[in-house]
Amino acid sequence: MFPVAMNRQREHFLAALARAISILDNPQVLAEYLRQLAVDHRKFGVRDDHYQVVGETLVATLRTFSGGLWTTRAQTAWETALNQISGVMIQAARDAQDEPAWWLGEVISHEIRCPGVAVLTIRTDPAQPLRYLPGQYLSVQVPRWPRIWRKYSIANAPRSDGTLDLHVRAVPMGTVSRTLVHGTQAGDTVVLGPARGTMIAGDRSARDVLCVAGGTGLAPLKAIIEGLTDAVAPRPARSICLFIGARRHEELYDLPALQRLESACASLRVIPAVSHEPGAAGLHGMLPEVVRQHGSWQDSEVFVSGPPGMVRSTLRVLAHRTPRERIHLDLPDAPASSAPGSGHQTLRHCGTHAPSVTS
Repeated sequence: MFPVAMNRQREHFLAALARAISILDNPQVLAEYLRQLAVDHRKFGVRDDHYQVVGETLVATLRTFSGGLWTTRAQTAWETALNQISGVMIQAARDAQDEPAWWLGEVISHEIRCPGVAVLTIRTDPAQPLRYLPGQYLSVQVPRWPRIWRKYSIANAPRSDGTLDLHVRAVPMGTVSRTLVHGTQAGDTVVLGPARGTMIAGDRSARDVLCVAGGTGLAPLKAIIEGLTDAVAPRPARSICLFIGARRHEELYDLPALQRLESACASLRVIPAVSHEPGAAGLHGMLPEVVRQHGSWQDSEVFVSGPPGMVRSTLRVLAHRTPRERIHLDLPDAPASSAPGSGHQTLRHCGTHAPSVTS
């Protein structure tokens, strides 16, 4: 099921377990998280009986390493929680049996937009559509590295032709990201897992939208904006402001496409800023400070995605301005150092897409 090097898999397992335990008292949120996790696990070939083996092994491990702190009460509590978790996941996997566990995708376009960053357009079989909502992410496997999956946000709203875009930054020592950026071309095939994530925009809200994107953290926010500006689906009129930041102007790799989108949509305003190129045209400064200077954002729905430091700083700027429930949070089952976004070292937040240093 997994690569020989299991360090990352252990991190994902512990992070997923911690998250599930932390939301046990919120059955609706827990069930949705576990359903997505179970459907995603189908790509590994997980069977119903595997859950019992994992549960028994985990309890035995906790008992062995807890010293004198392990009690009958603790064992009962863990067994009850794990039975609840496995029950929801087993049923969710059964409910999804009519859907593919994974999809083959053909790379039909591969563009290097700036050093180390590529935009890939991938086509799936329209007869077996890969369903997702704008803002969600999926796992990608390349033929060169079997059994190694990395998370990437989908950078467009769903299209009728089944194509989707990925924005990928090559991470040093990143096996999958470097292959996608430097070792992939049109005609190649990749494997895609099911869509996951809760960083999505509701259709019913009439509040204005603030999007703050750093680097390839743009991907999920671009998909959300495309979904909100789709003229086919009737939605409340709402203003959308996208701040996109980079160190240098050349790293604003998707700016021409964003400007075309802005020209086609009167409700959208795109504000680029660079932090390390004083002579460049436009706004200068760290992105959170630029956001602070341009509005109060008290009545906005907020989506933030990008490098962890940028995301944390943006959240501090918004902490006393925007109510926490309007800063929508998406925490993948990965350590904060390696969560998905649209590339790696990205935190996705509808309020925090923490994705991580993924490779």
